[in-house]
Amino acid sequence: MVTHFYDKIGVAVVKLKNADLKVGDKIKLVSSDGSEFTQKVESMQIEHAEIEIAKSGDEFGLKVDKSVKPKTEIFKIS
Repeated sequence: MVTHFYDKIGVAVVKLKNADLKVGDKIKLVSSDGSEFTQKVESMQIEHAEIEIAKSGDEFGLKVDKSVKPKTEIFKIS
């Protein structure tokens, strides 16, 4: 779930709940207003350090293709 979004740099702060996520995974982002889009995970960071895998329970920065709102849900689709 997205907890914060930095619009100037296009980065969402994400808290993972149920699954691990890695660079190259395809995800769907779904907001509470019903808008959604899919994208490939290209870049993730924890404390400004690039990571390849985020584990369930991690909070990290995710580069996103479009603007998102807090509470947007993220689903891994591949």
